[in-house]
Amino acid sequence: MNEINPALLPDKNITSWVSSIPPFGAFFGSLVAFPLMHKIGRKYTVMLTSPVWVAAWILIATAEDWKILLLARMLSGFGAGLTLPSAQIYVSECSDPKIRGVIGSLPALSMSLGILVTYVLGKYLEWRILAWVCCGVASFLLLAVISFPQSPVWLKTKKRYEKAHHSAKWLHLQGFTFDPNAHEIQKAVINGTAPEPKEKPFSREVLCRRTVLMPLGIGLALLSIQQLSGIDAIIFFTVEIFRSAGSSMDGHIATIIVGAVQVLSNFSALFVVDRAGRKPLLITSGVIMCFAMASMGAAFHLNSIGNTCFGYLPLVSLIIFMIGFSIGFGCIPFLLMGELFPTAQRSLLSSLAGSFNLAVMFVVIKTYHPLEDIITTSGTFWLYSVLCATGVVFVITCVPETKGRDLESIHKLFEKSSGKKNCLETATKQSHDNVTMNIDDEISPCEDISKSDTRL
Repeated sequence: MNEINPALLPDKNITSWVSSIPPFGAFFGSLVAFPLMHKIGRKYTVMLTSPVWVAAWILIATAEDWKILLLARMLSGFGAGLTLPSAQIYVSECSDPKIRGVIGSLPALSMSLGILVTYVLGKYLEWRILAWVCCGVASFLLLAVISFPQSPVWLKTKKRYEKAHHSAKWLHLQGFTFDPNAHEIQKAVINGTAPEPKEKPFSREVLCRRTVLMPLGIGLALLSIQQLSGIDAIIFFTVEIFRSAGSSMDGHIATIIVGAVQVLSNFSALFVVDRAGRKPLLITSGVIMCFAMASMGAAFHLNSIGNTCFGYLPLVSLIIFMIGFSIGFGCIPFLLMGELFPTAQRSLLSSLAGSFNLAVMFVVIKTYHPLEDIITTSGTFWLYSVLCATGVVFVITCVPETKGRDLESIHKLFEKSSGKKNCLETATKQSHDNVTMNIDDEISPCEDISKSDTRL
């Protein structure tokens, strides 16, 4: 834009705001996602983002003033905020536990693929034409999602048991069986004769429980680490980073290479996320990112003292960083949102976590240039390295392993261990081949633990 339409972005401060404003809009979009996910469901919340994005891209493509551009960018961020929690929760709730890790990682793969496509098109297309292309993609979203079923888990929370059964059958979900009393229960709900629930899912008493606060705290911490690693500062300013690092490679080409590495890494992660487990991948990811950011800081430091013999180091560092980010922190925090958060409060917690994630993203992007001025570029990347190391310590000490567990047994991990000793002893005696779980059955906590995961 600065090269083709310099009057559209008259100074560096406006350019900074236009670059960083989408996460700010996404913060509000994610907050709005909660009531929408709760009332109309995950599917229709995703579908609503299509007209929002279409409007945003039309405004961007036709913008003649930076104020319109700023508004359009904020609107596009609002659409992203609607999508991030709703799409991830929808995917997690529509996936069989055996392949939930793979399916739950697909949104991150799709995101990195979209970034790569935009990098490539951005090198060869004028930015207004690129905006029209994105407008077409946003239009296709509505047509793609409209034929999908509603989330069976959401339908069950709304006591629409028969539809939940058909949705689960369409998705071939194992373990999600039809409640034989569904007709009677649904009829009682319609007639108003069904007993009132003992507790409201969003009451203060329920939201302050350990089983809600602990998963939320873990989710917020992981999403913070994801952003504080510096990933979005790199994605937003990749070309600028390569130019300022003194690299001899064309900034656009280097950006495309980095984007391609991210896609390949995300794709590779699909084959290991359900084998290696969530926790080992997060630890490995954090360690790789820590060393890559330290290397990136060293590259800038060497360039600042006149040593230009390491022109390849920025590219190598970013490639390694993208590999590390993609195999762990790129996809697993969003996957864990769908696994750790309790079903009844999942829409609220996902909305809060998504908003928090986007707020941190906005701060990271907006503070990148001020940090360069205060602690130098090398110091900025070293700061990201320290934050990655802190994230590794947190994962080791606080994050539970959820690989292979059904959602109900995962939620039991956050209950107080007192009074559960006999349940755990019973669970260890049962054979894994005899594990059976019907998520529609109402069973006691002891039975739930013993049936859901013999590894306890």
